[in-house]
Amino acid sequence: MPLPQATFYRYSMPQIESAPAIAGLRSGKKAVLVFFETDCPTCQLALPYLNALKIDSVQVLGISQDDERSTAEFVRQLKIEYPVQLDHGLKISRAFDPQSVPTIYLLDEHAQVQRTLVGFDKQGLNELAAALGHPPIAPPDDGAPAWKPGCSSRHLEPETGGDGQGSAAHFLRRTAEPATRITLRDEEDPFEYCRKQFGDALPVVPPTVEEVSAMVKATGLAPEAVIARVPPFYGEATVEKIAANAVMAGCAPEIMRVLLPLLRAACDERFNLHGVQATTHFAAPLVMINGPVRQELGFWSRQNVFSNVARANSSLGRAFQLVLLNIGGGRPDGIDMSALGNPGKFSSCIAENEEENPWEPFHVTRGLKREQSAVSLFAAEPPRGVSEHTAHQGKTVLETISFALATVWSYRTCLMPEAIVILCPEHVKTIHRDGFTKDQARQYLFENTGIPVRYYVDAQRAEGTQLAANYREITVRGETCYQKFRSPEAISIFVTGGTAGKFSAVIGSWSTGPAGSQMVTYPIPDR
Repeated sequence: MPLPQATFYRYSMPQIESAPAIAGLRSGKKAVLVFFETDCPTCQLALPYLNALKIDSVQVLGISQDDERSTAEFVRQLKIEYPVQLDHGLKISRAFDPQSVPTIYLLDEHAQVQRTLVGFDKQGLNELAAALGHPPIAPPDDGAPAWKPGCSSRHLEPETGGDGQGSAAHFLRRTAEPATRITLRDEEDPFEYCRKQFGDALPVVPPTVEEVSAMVKATGLAPEAVIARVPPFYGEATVEKIAANAVMAGCAPEIMRVLLPLLRAACDERFNLHGVQATTHFAAPLVMINGPVRQELGFWSRQNVFSNVARANSSLGRAFQLVLLNIGGGRPDGIDMSALGNPGKFSSCIAENEEENPWEPFHVTRGLKREQSAVSLFAAEPPRGVSEHTAHQGKTVLETISFALATVWSYRTCLMPEAIVILCPEHVKTIHRDGFTKDQARQYLFENTGIPVRYYVDAQRAEGTQLAANYREITVRGETCYQKFRSPEAISIFVTGGTAGKFSAVIGSWSTGPAGSQMVTYPIPDR
């Protein structure tokens, strides 16, 4: 099972005594063993860093869980400079029993495990190097994330009838095998079969060959074309497999025009879908639609925008979640470890009410042109309602919203979270009437959202207090506070909802920045 985050720790492994001999390991010398799969993106990221461990007293050895051809291609493309050995029959993997790959073991001169590093973790790599008397090998500013969880170890995967080895290297290919066809017996109920095998605890539409073919045809692409590799198991999302999930979700064929760029956005490394899928937090991807595609495909942006009011919103959001479940492997009874979950994991898709928005649309703020259509993704908590029906000034409305913003993630936690302010049309009109631009409204929220310093006194190690020395002091309404957000850009504004009722909302984030999830926006192609 992929782990939600890499960790560096001391570990005792009695299984090592029965491990088979490892060719190339010399007795009396420390060794760094790294177990990997050729099609694991985290392995592709982590293994080249070990090239820098050039110490005469330490031997570095890669243990490949795949076949000779894919391993040779992996070594060639990633320029691995240390020896690599094939794990025939996965005997070495079963002896060491790594739960995910990459896993790095530091062995002492007697082949006993001294340290273990799971996944990709820059701090852990540098601690490993320091333990060997070596300078740091993972620079903080080289463009790679601070950490990235790995993939399930090959020896823990279900048997496939082969020798347990991987086939050819898949991680760079652009086409994959056709989706499997299943023929049911006459007495089998296709709806019940599909619900049990592919559903999200609710019934799904059986993806017949005819329905899937029509969905594929709407894309103009080959059925076997790989659109993305979906974390946490990095399954290959081909056009045909995506289409099958779209059929199950009840999509119209034209929704594929949005679903494909949505999946590309979700698998953008900046969004960190692996972390979002595996965290214990509430987060679920929130899909936000902008541009002409709203009218063209019927995306809803008025009253009940978060509800089940439009086929386009509901079916796109559900198709996306089914892809994450069936292709990515993010099952709520497995790798998805959310403590309480989020109803958005059924479907969470909204569109901006651009007609009631006096400012530039959200996707323009994100750098696209007004005439373009776009899909944005945010790792979101459930919405927190904000009611302000009596204020006549825009400043007062923003002040009320700032009180809700102060609570995102945890009340005393500052600088780390981000948030989206969902402004209803009535509130945005009041704010705009008082002369606020969108940037000015965001700046006001940034400058006036703070947590009083007095709430950190005698807080008995409450969450957020440990980092208080790093927080920035500001004055809000005459009181000394810690500033909640690191910058105005940590607050986004999205206008949507019905024109009757002065209810807005605040949506908090999961972990943010390079080590967490960053919002992404992708253009949607024209018809």
